[in-house]
Amino acid sequence: MALETKRLPEADIRAILRAADELIAVGGRTLLAKILKGSREKKVLQLELDDCPVYGYFKGVKLDDVVEKIDWMLDYGFLDIEYSGKLPMIIFTERGWEIERDQMADELLQEWDDWLEAEKRSPDMHYLKDRNRGMILLLLDKVKETDNEKYIPYLKEWKKMDYKKVRAVIRETVQALKSDEPVDLNAARGRNASVQKALRGFEPQDL
Repeated sequence: MALETKRLPEADIRAILRAADELIAVGGRTLLAKILKGSREKKVLQLELDDCPVYGYFKGVKLDDVVEKIDWMLDYGFLDIEYSGKLPMIIFTERGWEIERDQMADELLQEWDDWLEAEKRSPDMHYLKDRNRGMILLLLDKVKETDNEKYIPYLKEWKKMDYKKVRAVIRETVQALKSDEPVDLNAARGRNASVQKALRGFEPQDL
């Protein structure tokens, strides 16, 4: 493992977690490293892992050094290993998922911003169905916290095709965006503080 590896910067931690999100419980350290390295290996391309936003993030780094960074993530409690038979698969720890869930919600919201800027109307929202429920509810919280009615058309499209519980939260989000009530950002501040704490990884005394 890589306990002696220099502490990774926040951007690297986030990039590794984002790449890991593409293969949780279906791939191991080496495949994760190949995404981050930008490998053109057949398996990477077959699984369309080259579509990952952080594909090639460590393009100029040796593969063994990328694996060492992943080992650091394992050592400091961002990722873990779960065996499928004899095959070791990468999974998130609670700490790692807290960070990734937050940045994935941000990524989805940014995608909406890009679509709105491109005047994309009535997008197919089926891609949000059956996603992790906690992440979806967080996305809706973030939409609500923007206090911006520009998202309402997308929310209405989404509401047409999702499950009853999600539809109810979408309806509440639309109502909040239409309301003149000031936005309470205390939850957002608490959430951001928690994510920043998670980004520190294990404290030395925990190791």
